[in-house]
Amino acid sequence: MNFEEFLAQRFIKGTNEHSLSKPFVRITVTSVVLSVTVMIISLAIITGFKREIKSKVVGFGSHIQITNYDSNLSYETTPIPSDLACMDDIRKVPGVTHIQRFGLKAGIIKTNTEIQGVVLKGITTDFSWDFFKKNLIAGSLLHLSDSVTTNETLISKTLANMLNLKVGDKYDMFFVQQPARFRRFTVAGIYDTQMTEFDKIYILCDLHHIQKLNGWSKNQISGYELLVNNISKVDDIALSVDDIAAFVLFDDGSRLKVQSIIDKYPNIFDWVELQDLNAIVLIVLMLLVAGINMISGLLIIILEKTNTIGLLKALGASNISIRKIFLMQSAYILLKGMIIGTILGIAICLAQQYFGIIKLNEDFYFLSQVPIKLVWWHILLVNVGAFIVGLAMLVVPSMVISRISPEKTLKYE
Repeated sequence: MNFEEFLAQRFIKGTNEHSLSKPFVRITVTSVVLSVTVMIISLAIITGFKREIKSKVVGFGSHIQITNYDSNLSYETTPIPSDLACMDDIRKVPGVTHIQRFGLKAGIIKTNTEIQGVVLKGITTDFSWDFFKKNLIAGSLLHLSDSVTTNETLISKTLANMLNLKVGDKYDMFFVQQPARFRRFTVAGIYDTQMTEFDKIYILCDLHHIQKLNGWSKNQISGYELLVNNISKVDDIALSVDDIAAFVLFDDGSRLKVQSIIDKYPNIFDWVELQDLNAIVLIVLMLLVAGINMISGLLIIILEKTNTIGLLKALGASNISIRKIFLMQSAYILLKGMIIGTILGIAICLAQQYFGIIKLNEDFYFLSQVPIKLVWWHILLVNVGAFIVGLAMLVVPSMVISRISPEKTLKYE
């Protein structure tokens, strides 16, 4: 143990209840605790919020869609074959985990008292149920078969409430086309994702209905949906898929369009990514608050130890050595606050994650409770960043030590 470490530990242990700096040290530790706690909670909430919103959007539209490259901006596009040879190569693209076929058809639901425009999404036995299984609140998922067409449908809680439908009810759906057609469906299950803009539109049904209503053959579909293992790489994977799909040309001269979920819903993803800016602003403010309190605390400690500093200088200690003593003492205070703040922040996050203490308005936030996702490197980054920034901010105020003169501080002793 060197000279600076020895004195720093003595100063830390020697601070008593009647010391001038004691309340200021407590205030400084408390400010660091609150700053670190708030930063950890904020990052966990923003990360959880982004994950939940992205997963809900992907649940409805998958990560990547392959459709016909026509100019039609409606839900119904020109069909493409369901047995494209290029799909074997696309399955081999790194990152692609699943491929499923789908079809879309817009229609109008009519009950005894209500009318609502919706979009039927036809699916087949290759559909991934992970998302809807997690959000199913009543009934069951669809029982699909390649040979038999089922009239079962999966509707949202939003539509069920609007149309006064429950599991087992039958309803009629009309399609505006020539000639006009209608189908009678049965509610097999009800899901709730809290994404009202999607919930009030989409109904899942058997793909065979879409093919019959559109007059398509059994090997015609609206497109393919691709799921990937990392949404952060979805644009790169979409480019790789497009490199393969770009060589597919149909007899009418049309080709395939590859679109990532980020390109399809840019407003939602831009809004989600904007939350990162909020996190940065909050973290900067918390670091400034903690830093200013650390500076105040250090100046009070130096003021209290003015005579001791004069004595150390008279005994030959250099300004740099004395500054190290007080910086070590400040580092101890900073570390103490960071440890307590980290434990408190993680505890609050875990309580919210497992018990859902804080609720949200689903109409505004698309979630029923504050989402939490703890990432270990976020916690590490907060602590390392807070420690480095905190010590860096203390270097300048510690320079006041060089202005303390031994003869002025000791002549009154």
